[in-house]
Amino acid sequence: MRDIAREVYSKMKVGSVAWIRPVTAKGDTLETFQSAHSGAQALEQEGLIDIEKVQRQADGLIDAIRIQRLA
Repeated sequence: MRDIAREVYSKMKVGSVAWIRPVTAKGDTLETFQSAHSGAQALEQEGLIDIEKVQRQADGLIDAIRIQRLA
């Protein structure tokens, strides 16, 4: 399984903001995307990013995460 949060983080510049979303062309589904939140939390604990917003659907599944790169 790919680490979506790490992929997005590596493409960002310090201080920039990005949305992390599942990419169906790369085989992501909403169910597999839920692990991206765990990856983003790990990056936040390391002080590399700040999770600004977690967008959820009505059923509670995460469908987007807004992050800012700190380092």
